[in-house]
Amino acid sequence: MSTVCQILSEERFDKESIVTLLMSEGNDRELLFAKAAEVKHEYIGNKVHLRGLIELTNHCTKNCHYCGIGASNKKLQRFMVSLPEVEEAIQFTYANNYGSLVIQTGEIQSESFTQIIEDILFAITRIGKGKLGVTLSCGEQSIRTYRRWKAAGAHRYLLRIESSDRNLYYKLHPNNKKHNYHIRLEALKNLQKCGYQTGTGVMIGLPFQTIENLADDLLFMRNLNIDMCGMGPYIEHVDTELYKYKDLVPTKKARIDLSLKMIAILRIMMKDINIAATTAMQTLVDGGREMALVAGANILMPNTTPGLYREQYALYNDKPGINEEAEDSKQSIEKLIIRAGCVASYGEQGNSIHYTKRIK
Repeated sequence: MSTVCQILSEERFDKESIVTLLMSEGNDRELLFAKAAEVKHEYIGNKVHLRGLIELTNHCTKNCHYCGIGASNKKLQRFMVSLPEVEEAIQFTYANNYGSLVIQTGEIQSESFTQIIEDILFAITRIGKGKLGVTLSCGEQSIRTYRRWKAAGAHRYLLRIESSDRNLYYKLHPNNKKHNYHIRLEALKNLQKCGYQTGTGVMIGLPFQTIENLADDLLFMRNLNIDMCGMGPYIEHVDTELYKYKDLVPTKKARIDLSLKMIAILRIMMKDINIAATTAMQTLVDGGREMALVAGANILMPNTTPGLYREQYALYNDKPGINEEAEDSKQSIEKLIIRAGCVASYGEQGNSIHYTKRIK
């Protein structure tokens, strides 16, 4: 019996074992993916839950070294989708029976921004007749704001840690009051206190990142007891501080391979959480999101942002779908779900099974 086979048989997930799985090749690699598929089938099934994605604004007060919408990028045309336009996207989500939607923004902490999100949450409840699940991805906020949004109708919250290693975190972010590792960690814990289905995630294939860092990331997510995860390959953006280290970035093939292994291992470690097949996967390789679904992911986010704004929500270069409208994104998503051998789950919020068990 190979070492990988033994690890999978015993489900032994210490750091050394995870590193071994992340470095697996050939038959051992196939064993990993086969185990992840088996676990997904048993605990999650073959359904893919859909979240209509609204990229609300690219305004951001932070200046993360990897992100194309950071505050210092003066080349970017900033936008805020108007409430009537948001309501139209909500109506599209409801009419097309997606079951849930996601509001994603840059990081802003202000009373006016808090009110904007609250107004949108009320609109979601009204237009969706209380049937739509809601995920927010609006960065670090006070626990008071998290509670306010929860009361207004939010169910889930994604706050990516990007790297659980403190030293690497500060290679990705300025070391100042606006970019504090401990504050971000505390925000994740506050989300759990507020009763959210709580998610986080990391970038894979970063400059300075080691296989050991990635193993620690998986252990971090397990120890935090997250309910959902959104992680994917790092993709460079030419107008960022980290771009000057592009020669340290692994090849596209290596980043995809590592990302698929991270998804597969996390699926086996945390069997009943929700895992997103991210757009970044599709950016690096055609069919990347299908690969993610096969590896263990079960969430897709068809973009419902008005096409007028999509090009300006450029977290990284070469983002796919920027010339599409909501109906185009819907058709693309439906086709890739079929290609992955999965079934689209319409009319269901797709709440985390892990969360349901955790709160009991």
